[in-house]
Amino acid sequence: MAAENLLSGAAPVAAVLPAGGSGERLGSTTPKQFCALLGRPLISYTVRALERVNWISDIVVVVSLENIETMKSIIKKYGHKRITVVEGGMTRHRSIFNGLKIFPESTLSSCPLQKPEVVIIHDAVRPFVEEDILLKVVLAAKEHGAAGAIRPLVSTVVASSADGSLDHSLERVRYRASEMPQAFLFDIIYQAYHQCSDYDLDYGTECLQLALKYSKTNAKLIEGSPDLWKVTYKRDLYAAESIIKDNLSQQVCVTTDMKEDAVQFGFLLHKTLKSEVKVKDISVFLYKNDNHLQNTFSGQCYNFICINAEKSDIKETQQLIDILENAKISVLHPVVLISVHLNVSENMSFSSGMEELAGIKEFAREVKKKNILVYGLLIHYNKLQETINSAAAIISALIKDRNPELIGQLLVA
Repeated sequence: MAAENLLSGAAPVAAVLPAGGSGERLGSTTPKQFCALLGRPLISYTVRALERVNWISDIVVVVSLENIETMKSIIKKYGHKRITVVEGGMTRHRSIFNGLKIFPESTLSSCPLQKPEVVIIHDAVRPFVEEDILLKVVLAAKEHGAAGAIRPLVSTVVASSADGSLDHSLERVRYRASEMPQAFLFDIIYQAYHQCSDYDLDYGTECLQLALKYSKTNAKLIEGSPDLWKVTYKRDLYAAESIIKDNLSQQVCVTTDMKEDAVQFGFLLHKTLKSEVKVKDISVFLYKNDNHLQNTFSGQCYNFICINAEKSDIKETQQLIDILENAKISVLHPVVLISVHLNVSENMSFSSGMEELAGIKEFAREVKKKNILVYGLLIHYNKLQETINSAAAIISALIKDRNPELIGQLLVA
């Protein structure tokens, strides 16, 4: 059953994202939630993950006072919607409490944010949360009052004695790691925060425990997926970026001009990539006559191969860039655009081909300002059978690496 049907007629579901951490464990002066992944702040990915769930009515992001303007600029730059920024407290629980307070206690209030029936609490540094687990914890919270995602423990938990020796260990199979997201009936968690002690507000970390301690609400525990992990250390940033790159590389669009050589190469490249590269979908468009190219944008494709039969002609590439820019495809993620140039002349020397295409470097520098990464690829058409596998390997590497240092380079297959 669709989420909309399960939640239809219900009071709204809102989300609170505590994002006031200093990032000490990351070892950076920049709080981890504002560290860049592919040029975009980590928190923007998490906000987007919640934002695309259309049954979440409001998203409250709680940040420290000095980062309020930074957060507002992120919202504006990446076009985030339904977001309210709230000043955080000195601790995690005080920040969450501030986020809850933004909702009025009465549904008759004139406050622009409607009091939700269920509130989701999720860490701003867990960017890979999916709608499926959000729906599970919300429905469980509606039934039980509180719910949270859990994962099996990876390591055994031990307790040490005063002298640093092993005191005892826990039987790992009986315990689970508490993860996010968590969800609560709003009144239950709100009243729990109103009643809890200063000690809990200052030193506690577990929201489910507050609901149990102060509202006598036993949370339903939901088995979560492996992608709910939290970015804590610098190595986690690299891992997160690798996951994002892998997700972005799953769809490729090939466009060609109408010349016979370009069309033939386009379909041959399509066949080779399908058999050698792990991609979900590859589409080929006869560029000038195909009216369905726009459909690719709705599929969130971020990889384009533009094939030109004329060696030094980047007009087709420029036209595609204009379409991408107008569709705002590159706002959230960098777009890879590989401009393939076919050398159909047997008499043309390698050096003259390089000279004719030297302008691509400057062109790529300008386009990079639009978050579009342009790479050049020269194919000797008279050696097509020899070079097609090499071309597919180069294209695959460019799509997966998304290396801004290589933009404007003319690679030869």
